[in-house]
Amino acid sequence: MLRLPAFELARPRTVEEAVGLLAEHGDRAAGLGGGTDLVPNMKHKLVTPEVVVSLAAIPELGGLAVAEDGTLVIGAMCPIAKLAAEERVGAGWPAVAQAASLIASPQLRNSGTLGGNVMLDTRCRWLNQTFFWRKSLGFCLKKDGSECHVVSGGSRCVAAASNDSAPALMSVGASAVFVGPDGRRELALEELWSTDGVRNKRCEPAELLVEVRVPPTAAGHRGAYGKLRDRGSIDFPLLGCAVRLDLDAAGAVLDADAVLVALQARPARLRGCAELVGGTTPGSPEFAAAARAVAERAGRKARPLPNVPGDAEYRHAMVPVLVRRTLEAAGAGGGPVHPL
Repeated sequence: MLRLPAFELARPRTVEEAVGLLAEHGDRAAGLGGGTDLVPNMKHKLVTPEVVVSLAAIPELGGLAVAEDGTLVIGAMCPIAKLAAEERVGAGWPAVAQAASLIASPQLRNSGTLGGNVMLDTRCRWLNQTFFWRKSLGFCLKKDGSECHVVSGGSRCVAAASNDSAPALMSVGASAVFVGPDGRRELALEELWSTDGVRNKRCEPAELLVEVRVPPTAAGHRGAYGKLRDRGSIDFPLLGCAVRLDLDAAGAVLDADAVLVALQARPARLRGCAELVGGTTPGSPEFAAAARAVAERAGRKARPLPNVPGDAEYRHAMVPVLVRRTLEAAGAGGGPVHPL
């Protein structure tokens, strides 16, 4: 039986109080949202905070609203299930709603929060195991050891970002709002990530994610999120792909974006997508040819490592397949993506 280590539970009622607790206890504290990631990690002794700061009693963190200027404002404690089911999100930001609907399982989406998924720690097949299992290997570069089991002789952790919401939010230009001891700051979500698998977020331990802001989309916006996984539920992505298409009044692609996840420590933007599909009309032979070209480029650029479960060569072979089918799904209006 995996047991939780001893800890003190704090229940602040304001953001300021929560930030104060995080600042006071530093690395000995951890914030608790839905607990679907933190609690298993504590049982595996990947993190052993002495103070767990629950955010459940801070009502302002649970909001989900569309502001007067059309900005989607998602509180860090907004349940993933609520985000996935909100009709306004599905209509205005379809890739975000679709990604949220594919996270974990219905039970976990009811408990898990958008902030928790955005701030999800990097994962690795050699790391996310029991303490006994990791100890038998001599631990690893990310936790308790000095050796990377993925890249022999590697000096930098390559544990993978595995949060489905990240590429979808990046594709639509979302920003993250933090509150810390020095006040409030907002940064583009793509600027949050680093390539260091040990700590892939550019924020301080005492900073608290309070909301994610997503700008309004134009009338011609289309989006989709495709997820490769072994099972139809629960699993983290073996590969994830978010696509944004913005069409002009005539129905041709005016702008486009594609973002991949589960390849490295940060979500990866696929460069050149807009140039290849720009000017084509979804459903046309030209769009199909452009989608294949984008997919082929993705297959050349993306090199999955054996850092998450699943054969790396299979995942590499599936990169162009998932990218092409996600582009096609976005062009068709955001229907489901069938990667297999």
